[in-house]
Amino acid sequence: MFNLNPDKPLMKSRIKQHLSITKKEWNGLVVLVILIAGVLAAPYGYRLFRKDNTINFKDFDKAAAQLSSVEKNGTIGDGDPGTDVKITNPVMFPFDPNVLTVPQWKQLGLSGRQANVILHYRAKGGHFYVKEDVKKIYAVTADDYKRLEPYINIPEGNKGYKKAKPGEVIELNGADSAKLTALEGIGPSFAVRIIRYRNRLGGFVNKEQLKEIYGIDSLEFADIKNQVSVNADKVKKININTISFDQLRIFPYLNYKQLNAIIQYRAQHGSYNSIADLRNIVLLDEGILRKIEPYLAFK
Repeated sequence: MFNLNPDKPLMKSRIKQHLSITKKEWNGLVVLVILIAGVLAAPYGYRLFRKDNTINFKDFDKAAAQLSSVEKNGTIGDGDPGTDVKITNPVMFPFDPNVLTVPQWKQLGLSGRQANVILHYRAKGGHFYVKEDVKKIYAVTADDYKRLEPYINIPEGNKGYKKAKPGEVIELNGADSAKLTALEGIGPSFAVRIIRYRNRLGGFVNKEQLKEIYGIDSLEFADIKNQVSVNADKVKKININTISFDQLRIFPYLNYKQLNAIIQYRAQHGSYNSIADLRNIVLLDEGILRKIEPYLAFK
């Protein structure tokens, strides 16, 4: 009998060749199956070995109660001292604003926020010397002050330094801290800042330099500018030809690079004869030179 399809054995051989796999391929297939099984089983294993945290419903109920209190009264728990809520019927009594606590301010009809502003002012060195000083606290309204004013009682020993008399002028370069505190709006902390800055400068050459002191803005300066004067003859000048880098560092108008440039130029070119020599230093512009010129001595 004749084989009518001689290509059939060849086709079977090719199919068998395509479907067969080597030992190496078989091992790879086994590893792939194991990895797939591991990925699919991971979530179940995670839930099996990890215990979920139990919700503490007592804490949840407490938080919900606090939230309800905020919505109803504007306070948290037994009353947050930072709120704007005021008591309906304040109890008035004589008081010294320099020693009053937050609960006592609230008893007088101020809110917790207002009381905290006052305590923050005192913590920063603020002091009430006369009744009118309370009115200067931005958080205290005109109506609040009108209600409080009859009860403000500042003992003589707690009034601090006496304020300057109307028309009295204080010279900035010769005044001590007690004298500076006599200026309207200047307390002990501001007086200390003025003296520290004056020492760094060597003295004031004009009263506008007060605005360079932290905390004395244009409004504050406007309140005191007519109460002060400046005697520029009291300024202690810097001998620019002998001063060292470390000594010059406290001078507020020069930064590190400018200081270094002044000392290095002097070392290379010799002593300075006038402010014109300093113009040769690129880092010193005309604005800086105008500010430092009154403080420099060249002999």
